[in-house]
Amino acid sequence: MLPGAFIRHSAAAVLLASLAGGFVTQAVADPVVGSTNVATADPTVPRPPGQPCVVTLFTDVTFDDFNTRPYSYTPPTACKGAWAKVVLEADFSVTAGRQYDRTATLWLGGVNLYFGTTQEPSAAVSPAWHVERDLTDYSALLRNAGQGQAIIGNVVNSTYTGVIHGTARLLFYPASVGARAAAVPDAVYPLGSDAVGSTVSLNTSADKLARTLTLPTNVERAYLDVFTQSQSSDEFWYTCVPDAYASQTNECGGGNFREAEISIDGTPAGVAPVYPWVYTGGIDPYMWRPTPGVQTLNFLPYRVDLTPFAGQLSDGNPHEVAVQVAGANSYFSATAALLVYRDAHAKQVTGKITRNTLVGQAPTPTIGSTLATASNGDVSGAVTTKLDRRFVIEGYANTSHGRITSTVTQNTGFDDKQTFTINSSTYRQQTWQRTWSESTSQSRLGNFLTAERHEHFNYPFSLDYNQQVASDGSSTAASTVHQGYRQRDELRLLGLTVYGADVDNTVDTQDTLAFDASGNLTGHSGQQSAQAFAFHDTLGSCYRASLTTQSGAVTGYVAGKGCPDGVNRVSWFAHPDGSPDSSLLPGR
Repeated sequence: MLPGAFIRHSAAAVLLASLAGGFVTQAVADPVVGSTNVATADPTVPRPPGQPCVVTLFTDVTFDDFNTRPYSYTPPTACKGAWAKVVLEADFSVTAGRQYDRTATLWLGGVNLYFGTTQEPSAAVSPAWHVERDLTDYSALLRNAGQGQAIIGNVVNSTYTGVIHGTARLLFYPASVGARAAAVPDAVYPLGSDAVGSTVSLNTSADKLARTLTLPTNVERAYLDVFTQSQSSDEFWYTCVPDAYASQTNECGGGNFREAEISIDGTPAGVAPVYPWVYTGGIDPYMWRPTPGVQTLNFLPYRVDLTPFAGQLSDGNPHEVAVQVAGANSYFSATAALLVYRDAHAKQVTGKITRNTLVGQAPTPTIGSTLATASNGDVSGAVTTKLDRRFVIEGYANTSHGRITSTVTQNTGFDDKQTFTINSSTYRQQTWQRTWSESTSQSRLGNFLTAERHEHFNYPFSLDYNQQVASDGSSTAASTVHQGYRQRDELRLLGLTVYGADVDNTVDTQDTLAFDASGNLTGHSGQQSAQAFAFHDTLGSCYRASLTTQSGAVTGYVAGKGCPDGVNRVSWFAHPDGSPDSSLLPGR
């Protein structure tokens, strides 16, 4: 007799293959050449066939202070059955004038529905932008009525005049013959203590975002979606240096290594790399008009596989699940949600962790320096920061299918080099950074390997900041930034690759600011940027888009070039933005 897992996974392979033809044409609103409004090459969330039920969360709400904006949620009455997909859509705008970029979050029952920042306006431009997030994996949360809130803290006075407005809704797509019901988690648990929802500030490496939970006694798989956003003194963490070199380089201290550390009952359980997001007021605001940096307006969570701990989490005892940020230096804003799959045919799952080599591997990078100070005070040289770790976490769970052994193997690394040239006329800092993570999640029934998922993430980032001071005391500051987000996913069932997907998103931008001898901004020049976004998968999906800007306006936009027939077509169940994908989880 074939094992039950063999049958399940073979059926999954057939199902994935049968969906290969379910393409939709991406309905991206093309940026208009000459426009100064927000323009990105990002894809929207692809939709299944059929009409969705729409639930409005709020409409044209004004954000002009630091109070929350509460709303009530009720599930759609016309779509009570299984859902193929759930999508959040939100539209924001800010009036012309002076205003900072602001952090924006949406919540329901303590769970984060959206996390991003806002676009800064100018005196003449009132930007508007649209964001989407695939919330299908949060369907269990959305089955019940609840309270939510929108949080966009904003100061409006005689100096800061930009008023932010927002509208948000949820779209529910019923399952049908052409769109299967999603195999979603059975429960979603927020880690934060706010019953409606809010982030937690992590000022130091010791601070925790944590919650103690007593979970059902039949947990079969578990995953943690993590957001860690840099704030305040940590906003430009990627330019900081170790304290020993801060004074010499005139830079922020605390070092530039940041990483989210996940623990269960105080034991290391996983890591999540931190993305170097740059907000639209960051470094040089003109660089991000009209195209913001990678994910600036719409962050992606990083999903950590906690399935090896399923047996431990099912023992009926309370367990603390926590997130910390190694290197946090006032501060990171964090939130996380625990996604749990239950064994429908077992009241009690038992098991334990059998191997955890992450224990004892402290996130302590190696620091190097060639900095030298000449007799006249000139400084030159570089500071390097490196960390490369490999760990294996393995555990078993006795389920209704038999004993399932889950293994997570991960390589995670950080490599940073900052070169300084400092003298009487020059302050130049060149930052080159790369964060990466390679992980494999395996599921075994006895000794039989049933499923494995491979993930590769790569976050390249570089910044060249070159300040030149003239003899009259005036100065210029030229900045060039390269950001990248690269992701590769692959699912294998019974040793065969049944699905693979690649995401590649890059933004390159530059601008030069001019200041008078008193430090007042007198103008800027040379603004130009380019974004390129590419997605493809092994079932025939293809999305490509690129755009260019100059002097704050769109100068070119191309969509579909490099895809078959020059048209973007993406399977409705795909995740072209790189967001976590439940269809790629081992054990389905």
